[in-house]
Amino acid sequence: MKQPKEKFLVGIDPDVDKSGVAFLNGNQLKLDNLAFFQLFDYFKELKELHPDLEVYVELGSLNKSNWHSKTDKSSKWNSNIGAALGRNFETANKIVEMCEYLKITHHKIQPKKSKITNDYFKKLTGYDGRTNQEQRDAFMLIFGR
Repeated sequence: MKQPKEKFLVGIDPDVDKSGVAFLNGNQLKLDNLAFFQLFDYFKELKELHPDLEVYVELGSLNKSNWHSKTDKSSKWNSNIGAALGRNFETANKIVEMCEYLKITHHKIQPKKSKITNDYFKKLTGYDGRTNQEQRDAFMLIFGR
């Protein structure tokens, strides 16, 4: 009997500058931070090697409320937070559009409220390299799938 191929999963925590990206193929895990067009180039390559590629994109705009106002902060501070969130939301939408353009199976995932620590991540995965919060968030999008 022929063994089913392992799925190649990608989790993305979008960011304007560099998105946190987790690549999982069976039990092989790779973490990275990629700029938008680096991600595009990588997806084109991956799609050829792994036609069954699945991408999970965190979309903050799926949250009911995205209000991050702090009453003890200035209106300029609150405005800057809103602008940054809007830019990240647009990056997430463009990554989804990228997947559609490249005909890659993709899923829009609502963000979770909790973050995981580096120590917990290492216990969970056995990964011994350096990580940042964006990479860990990207991994949690594909964990257990």
